[in-house]
Amino acid sequence: MTVQPAQSEFVRSLAKVLVHEGGYSNHPADPGGATMKGVTQRVYDDYREALNLKPSAVRNISETELQAIYRRRYWDLAKCDRLAPGVSYVVFDGAVNSGVAQSAKWLQRALAGMGLYKGTIDGVVGDGTILAASQVNDNDALVGKICELRLAFLKQLKTWKTFGKGWSARVAGVRKVGQAWASGSIGPEVTYVAGGEARAMLSDAKPAPKLAVADAATGAGGGSFGIAGVLKTAQEQLMPFAGTSQFINQAVAVLVVGGVVITVGGLGYRWYAQRRKAERAEALDIETAPAVVEG
Repeated sequence: MTVQPAQSEFVRSLAKVLVHEGGYSNHPADPGGATMKGVTQRVYDDYREALNLKPSAVRNISETELQAIYRRRYWDLAKCDRLAPGVSYVVFDGAVNSGVAQSAKWLQRALAGMGLYKGTIDGVVGDGTILAASQVNDNDALVGKICELRLAFLKQLKTWKTFGKGWSARVAGVRKVGQAWASGSIGPEVTYVAGGEARAMLSDAKPAPKLAVADAATGAGGGSFGIAGVLKTAQEQLMPFAGTSQFINQAVAVLVVGGVVITVGGLGYRWYAQRRKAERAEALDIETAPAVVEG
């Protein structure tokens, strides 16, 4: 793995990130709120407070402040200067859009999928993560896997319907550039697509599918109190009167068919909900098996 001078990699990576971030935005559905060139008001406030400076509107951020925030809060925290060209850019862009920890998890999971990382998926780029990244022989493939994990995560957010088009375009552009840089090429130009700058955070994840509907239909967890159980009880109560009238016969038949339909439907929904729940957990990195902690 050849790591380029950190400053040159940071400069060209930031140039790409700033294209995706655009200028000033304050979309009501964006959890980042007021944002200027990718820096949110909250982040800007934290930066100025740390320097004992008075608060200022993020619209007024200077180029020097912009460079410093991106360098310290994202590039340095994600240890991007210790990653290969292309990989460092992809991790950096993910950190800006979804936080350093989330981007680090995508890197760790991608490395684990390549059989190189054995540590905990903890979102901290430590020595174990760096060592695994240094052993990659195909950074083009690593970039692709990171972007796949990122896109899967984005699709699980409640704001996907609003910002999905922009996010998809951003990730596609990041992937192309990252793979080109990983291969030693210059790479294509990226373009701004509205919505791609919106913050994509775990806190905005869609809720997990609930099994209560399936339980109510099949009676799971509730004995005879489920809908199917109620229908079965009614059927049993009417059975002694079957044959005494056409109405009773029809009622019993309806209860039998209804019970079967509801039970089968409930079981089908339970299977669907459980599958969706597993996909959600995988995409959001919220269920990971314990592993060896990095040293």
